[in-house]
Amino acid sequence: MFFTYFKTTGLAMAQIFFLGALGYIFVKKNILSHAGLDALSRLVIQVIFPALIFTQLLANFSFDLYPNWWIFPLISLVITFAGFIVGWLLLKTFRLKTHKLQFLSLAGFQNSGYLPLAIVAAVFSGQDAANMFIFIILFLLGFDLVAWSCGIYMLTYENRARFRLRSIFSPPVIANLTTLALIALGLNKFIPEAIFKPVAMIGNCTLPLAMFVVGGNIALVQLKDIDKNTISIFLLGKLIILPACGIAIVLKLGLPYLLGFLIIMQLSMPSATSLSVIIRHYKKEDALISQGVFFSHIASLLTIPLFLSLYLSMAVLK
Repeated sequence: MFFTYFKTTGLAMAQIFFLGALGYIFVKKNILSHAGLDALSRLVIQVIFPALIFTQLLANFSFDLYPNWWIFPLISLVITFAGFIVGWLLLKTFRLKTHKLQFLSLAGFQNSGYLPLAIVAAVFSGQDAANMFIFIILFLLGFDLVAWSCGIYMLTYENRARFRLRSIFSPPVIANLTTLALIALGLNKFIPEAIFKPVAMIGNCTLPLAMFVVGGNIALVQLKDIDKNTISIFLLGKLIILPACGIAIVLKLGLPYLLGFLIIMQLSMPSATSLSVIIRHYKKEDALISQGVFFSHIASLLTIPLFLSLYLSMAVLK
């Protein structure tokens, strides 16, 4: 049973790796310039991903079908907080002399949108896939609010970056809140097919283009003077301890199958590539962030199929 699931999730990761590798090669070979990558990243964040959120919620979400929708943003906050706790315990236990807030950011903020969406698209089909897309979109509502407020502060505190309320209302958050409001008011019924279908076509471009962006961002990572001890301890906490604890808790609580999968998947994710983007934007020392993002994505090619397969096989047996 385990090896069957490992083959399925491993093949899914191989497909995702292929798309990310294309983005990596395009940037390394300068087929896609740094300016082009920035433009593509803005296009995905500001237009294409919001289009996916808009159409997926309109097509598959209703407050009657998902009366406990608010649980998903709450779960995202709990997972982020759990990452902070594990990171803090590792810092204290091993007495690491490193950028503490950067270490905590790597442990707390994961690639919570693009990579999970790609995994779900590769692993699930039909109604299960539709449900998982909704789960992830609602999960991101909480994650983005924290990542683009608390995350920016943690990474730029020495620069005394001013907190701006508008920074947490990114286009995906705005798309999420706006679509939920349309559905709550019943206005979604008046959106014509002539608008919905082309927007859905735009949204369907999200997954391949998003993986291009992820791979391209990893290609920009600067790897020099690698702190092997710190990175090894970080990977232990992020990719081993967090998902292992998650499996134990999810199975103990007897959570529904898809909800449990969402939690284990999010806990298994590598660090968010957006951390490197924030660091570069504010011109901060980024050695630890770059190394953490790079090596967590490489290591997760093995750890993600491992823990998802463990969960799937144990959940079925339970």
